Amino acid sequence: MAATGVSKSQLYHHFPDKNALVAAVIARRAEIVLERETDLLGRVDSMRGLERWRTAAVNRVQLRRGAHGCALGSLLSELADQDDNALTALTGHFHTWQMLMKDALDRMSSNGALSPDADTERLATGLMAALQGGYLLSQAAHDASPMQVSLDMALNHIRSYVTKAA
Repeated sequence: MAATGVSKSQLYHHFPDKNALVAAVIARRAEIVLERETDLLGRVDSMRGLERWRTAAVNRVQLRRGAHGCALGSLLSELADQDDNALTALTGHFHTWQMLMKDALDRMSSNGALSPDADTERLATGLMAALQGGYLLSQAAHDASPMQVSLDMALNHIRSYVTKAA
């Protein structure tokens, strides 16, 4: 209420209870993050495209000096142990985000940029873990360097599957 400058009655006019408000916040943050990631990852079909995605992620963190971490990750850490509905929603959004990564890696595999033995599901899991770890450590350090290091390491592993033809 303090952040928005509205009264309790105004707040509850739009949201019947706290759970509804939390659900709306999660949905809105997820919408913003997933629209951005769909736009960025939806075009990735090469290692160069994946590098551009990484640069965009590092630049976003750098602009904020690491502050705030991940919009979805911060909600997950705050709500996961106390709100099962929030946990379910956030888990679904993280899965969608990870599938965007997997789809990009699948496109790379389909066009011959990655070798056929690349397990795109495992690679996407590792890439998501590197991204989220980078957000957390960059937030703690107020510096984008941990994000850069974690994503560079993940991309270096993915590069080990790049074909000579790519």
